[in-house]
Amino acid sequence: MGIVKISEQMHENLRVASNALSRSINAQAEHWMRIGMLAEIYPDLDHRDICQLLIRAEQAGGFDLATLSSIRTAGPGTGVVAGGVQ
Repeated sequence: MGIVKISEQMHENLRVASNALSRSINAQAEHWMRIGMLAEIYPDLDHRDICQLLIRAEQAGGFDLATLSSIRTAGPGTGVVAGGVQ
């Protein structure tokens, strides 16, 4: 665990979003980092697909890149297709 320095404006955005979504500021920041990281790794996925991928990863034991990669490339019956998540 570490400290990440962010701008005052981003901190205010985090505070507003975390209150609106009933998350801690840290949980909201982590959520945005996960979504952003996955959007960069899988540019073909939209927000809905990324959220479904995160749910499947949680069901498979938690969020880590190895789990996400295996879920993303899994075959039929997993809910994952070549261009995204079913």
